[in-house]
Order: sequence, then C-alpha cells, then structure tokens
Amino acid sequence: MTSDREIENLLYRYAELLDLGDIEGMATLFAHADFVDPDDKVLGSGAQVVEGIYSNFIQFYPDDTPCTHHVTTNAIIEVAKDDQNATARTYFTVFQATENLPLQAIIAGRYHDQFKRIDGLWCFTRRKMLPRLEGDMTHHANQG
Repeated sequence: MTSDREIENLLYRYAELLDLGDIEGMATLFAHADFVDPDDKVLGSGAQVVEGIYSNFIQFYPDDTPCTHHVTTNAIIEVAKDDQNATARTYFTVFQATENLPLQAIIAGRYHDQFKRIDGLWCFTRRKMLPRLEGDMTHHANQG
C-alpha cells in the first residue's frame, strides 16, 4: 500500500473510532502527537491526554456512542521525499442525530495534520482542528 493511502486510512480510522464511541482506541492514534488549537497552542500530547480531552468534551448516549457521523473529505496528502514524514489537510463535517435532535450537520471545518513513520507505521505527530461552521452542538459537547 502506498504511503498516501496508509495516511488516508489513518484519517478515516479516526472518524470511524470516534463515531463508534471508542475514545480509547481513537486516542491511541495520537500516542505520538500534539493536539493543538487553531492558534497553535498545544492542548496536550499523547494518547492519555487526548482521551481525556475527548471524554470530557463529548456527550455519550445509551448506545455508548456520541450519535455522530464524521465525514472526512478533500484530503490533500503530501509525503516527503524521504517517505518518513508527511502532512495532510482535510475537510470534516460532523452529522448528528439523537432522540431529541433530527439529523443535521453540527460542525464543519478543516484538519491540518502531520505524520511520521515510526517503527514502520504512519503515526499522527500533530493535529490542528480548525472549526469553520458551527450548528447545534448542544447534543454533542458537554456544557461546562
């Protein structure tokens, strides 16, 4: 499999695990990564910290999921000539439907990611989330 395809699969795996409510599994994808805000402030590093950020932020429902569907598109993946480092810019849209919220897009924006090959596998080393459009997040984000 090509490096850009492996990285693309990693991007999609994040969305899949998050929608399944597997926050621990999703966080392991960031074991070697800094998680930064739109102003480049590091919010945390490593799987345990990322798991805490998401666990505190996201609401879960009786099926142990956030009742979301993350769609990742417009992937621009650039692999360095050494095939050991890469970057990606993608769009994301998060849809949600709950018992009290009809299906709708609740947030959209971009991810700016960096990757490094570690022990032969591509790994996130940095994720920057850049929200652009926000809808009704009251059923997704904890308020406090």
